[in-house]
Amino acid sequence: MGRNTRKRRSSMANKAIAASAALALGGGGLIWANFYASAHESNNNGWSQNQTKAAAAQVATISCPDVGQKLTNVPQSARQGVATELANLDKQITEAYARLASTRQAQAGDSGFVQNAIVGPLKEKRAATIDRIRLDIQRVGGQFNTSLSQLAACTTQNAQTNAGETGGQQQNGGQQQGGQQQNGGQQQGGQQQNGGQQQGGQQNGGQQQGNGGQGGNGPVAADFVDITKVQGNAQLGVGQNGLPANGNSGSKGSFTTKCGTNGNDNHNTDNVIVAPGVANGAHHLHDYVGNQNNDAFASDQELAGAGTSCQNQGDKSSYFWPVLRLQDGTQDFDQNNDGGGKEGNVGKILQPAQAQLKFVGNKKGNVVAMPTALRIITGDAKAFVNGNANANVNWSCTGFENKVQLETQYPICPQGSQVVRTTNFQSCWDGQNIDSANHRTHVAFAAADGSCANGFKAIPQLQVRLVYNVPAPKLQNGTVVNPYAVDTFPENLHKPITDHNDFINFFSTNTMNQMVNCINTGKKCQ
Repeated sequence: MGRNTRKRRSSMANKAIAASAALALGGGGLIWANFYASAHESNNNGWSQNQTKAAAAQVATISCPDVGQKLTNVPQSARQGVATELANLDKQITEAYARLASTRQAQAGDSGFVQNAIVGPLKEKRAATIDRIRLDIQRVGGQFNTSLSQLAACTTQNAQTNAGETGGQQQNGGQQQGGQQQNGGQQQGGQQQNGGQQQGGQQNGGQQQGNGGQGGNGPVAADFVDITKVQGNAQLGVGQNGLPANGNSGSKGSFTTKCGTNGNDNHNTDNVIVAPGVANGAHHLHDYVGNQNNDAFASDQELAGAGTSCQNQGDKSSYFWPVLRLQDGTQDFDQNNDGGGKEGNVGKILQPAQAQLKFVGNKKGNVVAMPTALRIITGDAKAFVNGNANANVNWSCTGFENKVQLETQYPICPQGSQVVRTTNFQSCWDGQNIDSANHRTHVAFAAADGSCANGFKAIPQLQVRLVYNVPAPKLQNGTVVNPYAVDTFPENLHKPITDHNDFINFFSTNTMNQMVNCINTGKKCQ
């Protein structure tokens, strides 16, 4: 235990020029080769800007169907083996990307090189791995959907020549449309249409020439908007989460737990929920509050016996989210690490000024206790390439939270106002499982009236509100100066739509019962 990283952050003000690696979770995703660097610089592969632009015109993307999201009926006894094979799919895509990035001359001289030397062999490796997944499932008596074997094939697309054009589409109010799986799981789209209508009616001021953020893979100017120029909207966030579940009826109480803001720099790039036993399974850095022993190798027993940063020692739950960084040219401790600078996550890590963790009730009636070790993931770390079906994003500024909630753009807050990330978790549980094969189907969002479908039971809804002191970025001539961004998988280009949050319940039985009683009787407890 204890591979969580706690290190003093570097104060060096060196320009970060790490090129993004290409990794994806769950055996799927859109892999982008990013080679542009800022003027007068070369990136860590030694490419000058002119060389970069020439190469970018021929660079292909590799688009692979997400196998993990399709596996919804994996027997419990097969899940660790399946998770290992999904990690193998990730490694195969990574190796294919590395070959793509290192064979520029061969690609220029042979139009069939990418297909014959990279995509074809990748398909064969993926087919063998998917077959091992089949064997893992069938060996323990499970049923394997044979159509999943068709997910071995990946496709390629030509990358665009400027930073603002790589990634999913942005149209009509900033909604991300690219990356939706169509035609047997192939990824379509892949363009960001600069000049399109931005959220709040602003027009984007043209293409983002050479503006790919400090790490070369985002964010870009189109990812930001002055919140004072955005028309107020009534809906909080995307997806099905809607407004907070509690209201003027039902269970009106609340329970607040104070667990700090990760002042002890408890970080790692694991995700024990989606990639147990896999180091760097998240490929981006997480803040951890609450449970202090959460890493890829933590068992439920180890989590239950761990220390906690929460004031209430009856709360050993784990709360974790991707870090927010300021890309002002500085480096942090992980500049040369996996999940950090090696994968395009660069800049100064920003510690939240506030991290508010509150559990609320249900509009329709009482809530029941969460089971020990219940896991909930909300949002989608790969929403930019997967589409926003599972996105759950709320960006705003203090003083504007009741007026504006952004989904696909980061807010530029006025002086004296702070950046706010708010997440409302799923609050319906199937009554049986603490997790599911795709880590989603055992929980659901409540309907607008608070009801839970399919016999699910209402549980306390976790609401996480993170507040940051962030210097306001500046938009100049179609570029963004000193942007901030949430850590992401490299292929997701640090888009705000990829924000997400994770929770594992390790409240003691007594404290959980106290929470439920407070909520059901209308009390406000902490």
